[in-house]
Amino acid sequence: MTIESINQPSDLRRLSYLEIDDLAGEIRDFIVQAVATNSGHLGSNLGAVELTLALHRVFDSPNDAILWDTGHQAYVHKIVTGRSQGFSQLRQANGLSGYPSREESKHDYIENSHASTVLSYAYGMSIAREAGFDKHRHIIAVIGDGSMTGGMAYEALNNLGHSKQRVIIVLNDNGRSYAPTISNLTQPSSVLQATEKVTLPDRITGKLSSSLTRIRMNPVYVARQRKIETWLQGLPVVGQQAEKGMEAVKAAVREFLQPPSFFEALGVRYIGPIDGHNVRELEVALRNAEDLSAEGPIVVHVLTQKGKGYSPAEDDDEKHLHDAPVFDPAVGPPKAVPTGYTQAFADSIIKEAEQDSRIVALTAAMPGPTGLLPFQERFPERFFDVGIAEQHCVTGAAGMAMGGLRPIVALYSTFLSRAWDQVVYDVALHRLPVIFCLDRAGITGDDGPSHHGIYDMALLCKVPGMRVLAPSSAQELQQMLSDATKLTDSGPVAIRYPKGNARQVGNDEVGHGLQALRLQQGDGSLAILAVGKMVAAAQQASVVLATRGINATVWDVRSCAPLDQEMCADAARHSRVITIEDGIREGGVGMSIAAIIAEMSATCRVECLGVPTKFLPHAKPDRLLAQIGLDCDGILKAFDARA
Repeated sequence: MTIESINQPSDLRRLSYLEIDDLAGEIRDFIVQAVATNSGHLGSNLGAVELTLALHRVFDSPNDAILWDTGHQAYVHKIVTGRSQGFSQLRQANGLSGYPSREESKHDYIENSHASTVLSYAYGMSIAREAGFDKHRHIIAVIGDGSMTGGMAYEALNNLGHSKQRVIIVLNDNGRSYAPTISNLTQPSSVLQATEKVTLPDRITGKLSSSLTRIRMNPVYVARQRKIETWLQGLPVVGQQAEKGMEAVKAAVREFLQPPSFFEALGVRYIGPIDGHNVRELEVALRNAEDLSAEGPIVVHVLTQKGKGYSPAEDDDEKHLHDAPVFDPAVGPPKAVPTGYTQAFADSIIKEAEQDSRIVALTAAMPGPTGLLPFQERFPERFFDVGIAEQHCVTGAAGMAMGGLRPIVALYSTFLSRAWDQVVYDVALHRLPVIFCLDRAGITGDDGPSHHGIYDMALLCKVPGMRVLAPSSAQELQQMLSDATKLTDSGPVAIRYPKGNARQVGNDEVGHGLQALRLQQGDGSLAILAVGKMVAAAQQASVVLATRGINATVWDVRSCAPLDQEMCADAARHSRVITIEDGIREGGVGMSIAAIIAEMSATCRVECLGVPTKFLPHAKPDRLLAQIGLDCDGILKAFDARA
């Protein structure tokens, strides 16, 4: 059996369990090689192999809708649905997406890579099915990899239980998101790894829990239970009390043996935990869930090991190789360390925290990627990872600020949008001293449209009292963080910076406070006002223009809100101005600059360069930036077009 012979899910159903086990091993080798060649998400997919095979053997996709939360765990799903050949171009321009893609396959429904959304999709689709419009037989929502730490998942879960929608929920519990999952609902990974000492009472309890799970998955048991309940209710005088008494006994047993009966308190039937690496057990559980779902939503709790089958991933304590760059599969990737702007932030926050005991750091399940692991090690009591819960993270920071602390919230730019309401009304409205440090701002590349951090400037610059800073070098980021700790005395500050290498500059190329920095003075014909990462492109363009006899003035905008009026006044004295930013153009910083200049000069022409209002695909950042004119050539073309 080879992967190449699996072209559709039905090909799996003719295989024996021994053949399925062999295929699972082959799939793991295949994924390791594909990620080693192209980079991508590794650990989560290695952990979901048997679960995905079982799902596609029990259910009939696309007649049954299999929906994936945190879509980066869907590589195996892509292989099973006939896309194995596309992995040679995984996450490459015009190649296979790293997430489910409706354009790629009829088996993909939601293109999400932001967590905790799938249960809401499933709820909506089930409503449409009941109305006669959605033709799916079953709706299966696979949630996990930390997604159950997000508040939206609980909102949907509560609604599913209340409305009794017929949705099958598979909780893929690997104890992780990016970092270890921050939740009491997850089962310890030692259940699978057996690395911790297990006492006799623990073993007895585990045995009883497994036996109870098998009983409660049996449709015969369920049918008989319903008959007993009906009979008890019909007893004269004591019927109601007898029925309630039986429910109380059942609840007590569940509470002792199965703490996740939390689900059932919300009206969602629960079975598990199930060994997520045993296809036979998974199939039994899923088939029984299929039958039981006729009565309403049901959760199948599956325990998996992130990175299973590949020792470098299993041994990675930080993230089980959640994601990985290009690497040698024989030895695994090198240990992930912060680089560029992230490293500059990691160094700076420790320096500031050493000087100010009020400083605390918060993140939403991403301490490693945001550069906070060194801070966590240095100040463990001042570090807070709240799980995949950006809304809670921001308002929690607001509460800390109200109590006298100075919170620094480190998130990806794209994920801050999940907490927009909280930024505006819980932080800014109260003028609270919160600093937002937004990594991966601008065009991020391989992860595609959901990860490009292009909205933060246009949004944040419209928030009253918010100061928005964009560093153009590692040294600028360090200076801005230092300045921000003082600026927060009068309200929040956001610092946004890109993924990748950071420019290194001398002290004479570092600004301060809310002032812009003029990097070179021109002859008055052209001023280029660049934001953050775009400063390098502006300087390159000025060199080329100089060879053509055009001496351009170049400004590093630095402070996107408020804008430096001195910079704007200087720009207005030029014949032409070109602004360039790696954020959305409409309503962006450039247009704000253009509006100010228009009030100062009737003759100065302003051209604003920025990201167009459309979803950008996955590709290397430099390639995408070139395609949309946000590089040296783009500036030159903009100049020549209006010459």
